[in-house]
Amino acid sequence: MNTSRLARVAWRAKWPVPLTRGAASKTPQPQKPERINPRLQPFEDVGPPPSQNGISPRVLTILGVTALGISTYCGLLYASYRREVTQGQSLDVPQDVSARYNETASTFDADVEVSEKAMRLGAKRLDLVRMARGDVLEISCGTGRNLDYYELGERRGVDDKGHAAVRGCRSLTFVDLSPQMVAITRQKFEKLHPGFARVDFRVQDAASVEPPSFPRPRSSSSSPAPCYDTVIQTMGLCSIPDPVAALRHLGAVTEPLHGRILLLEHGRSHYTWLNRLLDNLAPSHAHKHGCWWNRDIGAIVRESGLEVVEEKRWHFGTTWRYVLRPKKTV
Repeated sequence: MNTSRLARVAWRAKWPVPLTRGAASKTPQPQKPERINPRLQPFEDVGPPPSQNGISPRVLTILGVTALGISTYCGLLYASYRREVTQGQSLDVPQDVSARYNETASTFDADVEVSEKAMRLGAKRLDLVRMARGDVLEISCGTGRNLDYYELGERRGVDDKGHAAVRGCRSLTFVDLSPQMVAITRQKFEKLHPGFARVDFRVQDAASVEPPSFPRPRSSSSSPAPCYDTVIQTMGLCSIPDPVAALRHLGAVTEPLHGRILLLEHGRSHYTWLNRLLDNLAPSHAHKHGCWWNRDIGAIVRESGLEVVEEKRWHFGTTWRYVLRPKKTV
């Protein structure tokens, strides 16, 4: 037997060829050796090690960038706050800052639009102004941001409780210390209500405002002197030189039995930390915008001697709503 035949015999002994019925033998397939430890996985089945915290690198990157952005913004905000506080401490700002509105009248609406929408003040203005009836006086009318909410023309109707009542405005009188603001209000009103004649526009201090100039029906008032059925002021006590004296005078020109004084104001908060921020920034804010936003509206109302019918507060207590009436005399 030659060498090549011996090699073939040895190869067949090592790799036996299985026989199939009626078919020739096929090429033998090598068998995988048995594992010494069956619990071990094959090398090709082993994947990358799982993350220990379960968060992908992409998510970690996004979180890191977000944290960096927030910290940077907070740092810039704090730096701006410190700069405003330092600047305010060096200012000698008078209590009467109403003249600032002569400079900001043309841009006032654009300046406050975003903040008022964010605070939903439009809805609060609407709820307040819709309570106006009869001869109406609006103090600190500004650029006429309440004009869209007035119901013009007096008519019989029912109040919120279903009782018979007079609704709508018989006349309107708009008052502000800024001639530029009054001019803008007049222009807006004439465009919105060109046919309404019982309207008056005055450049005047709230503490010396005069009674209505329009004749009143005899049965509409319990007072023999001319007076207003409704007085409205929104965001105005912050800029009036003497807010207590102004409210006292408004009580004197309001119908004593059924008249109402409606206020929507901003001032001090429920919280000490927020009041500290308002106090620190107040001089700088008043110097720029003509508004002392840290006044205690509740204390002003109490000192005025007017009777509180309703009080509500929002936005950490910085937004105040009051329904007042003249104090009853014995």
